Amino acid sequence: MYRVGTGFDVHQLVSGRDLIIGGIKVPHSKGLLGHSDADVLLHAITDAVLGALALGDIGQWFPDTKQEFKGANSVELLRYVLESKYLAPWSLVNLDCTIIAQEPKLAAYIPSMRQVVAKLFNVTINDISIKATTFEKMGSLGRAEGIAAQANLMLQKTPTEK
Repeated sequence: MYRVGTGFDVHQLVSGRDLIIGGIKVPHSKGLLGHSDADVLLHAITDAVLGALALGDIGQWFPDTKQEFKGANSVELLRYVLESKYLAPWSLVNLDCTIIAQEPKLAAYIPSMRQVVAKLFNVTINDISIKATTFEKMGSLGRAEGIAAQANLMLQKTPTEK
């Protein structure tokens, strides 16, 4: 049995915050605004996992109204979801993600992002695709006012022994 999930997230770029994408600190003059570390990629991936199993979304699991999640590390949020009882019988088949950012250029950081995500899912880097594109200078993303990410994944139910 297979399940497919999709996730999308977007955050505004602001001064005075670190830019964290895919669990990696990316050098830039601005960072993403959010209640947690605002890791747009890991938030999209978390929503894809939750969506595949009809478990709601990241805002339901980690509401921005709860102080305990203020400044939370999104690696830990995704790890919590992946280690939950709901994911126990499931394994990742593959994950395909796209980061939409006019700036900064992300190509040099994508291999490290893939390693972080592969480790979280306990799979090889070959099961994790992360790409980056621009918004061709159109709209708020094209004016570098924010960064968005989308994620699509497939989960497979682990066979049970009889």
